[in-house]
Amino acid sequence: MMERALIVSGSEKAMETIAQFLSSYGYTNLTYTASGSEARRLINSMEFALIIINTPLTDEFGHELSIKVAENTSSGVILLCKADIAEDASDKVVDYGVCVVSRPINRNMLHQSIRLVEATRSRMMGLKRENSKLMMKIDEMRLINRAKIVLMQYLQYSEPEAHRYIEKQAMDTRCTRKEVAQRILAEYQE
Repeated sequence: MMERALIVSGSEKAMETIAQFLSSYGYTNLTYTASGSEARRLINSMEFALIIINTPLTDEFGHELSIKVAENTSSGVILLCKADIAEDASDKVVDYGVCVVSRPINRNMLHQSIRLVEATRSRMMGLKRENSKLMMKIDEMRLINRAKIVLMQYLQYSEPEAHRYIEKQAMDTRCTRKEVAQRILAEYQE
């Protein structure tokens, strides 16, 4: 696995422990920082598959960072915090899809959390791809409908006639309905 991970931790020792665990788990491209502000800068400049935030950070607690990351990226986010505040932290971030793991870290629990975050991220990426395809299809349908309106306006075609014309042109010229629609719009809307 060559996916990139970011470790944000105010504790150097915890950062090393998390890095060793992630390396043994297959993450070889690791980036480290101790502050939330530096983490924000890194997140804006590169994409991470996984971000582990070990609270507290040097300049903030870390739950605000986890929310921002979850809202603005497709990264999986794990927030590590002391056991006595884990439930409160979870209440603040759970609606954003952030996974909270209490310290001291149980290796099995962290392993399961990483697997869960990876599975959730994979599903989310699939939904994003599907959404993108649907948006492209909607844009294509809008373009074709605009071309139909132009044909109805300039050539007095009925809607079924305009539809048939676009379909026939696409078949006759061996191109897509979208390409036919683009040509119609270019021709009549100069």
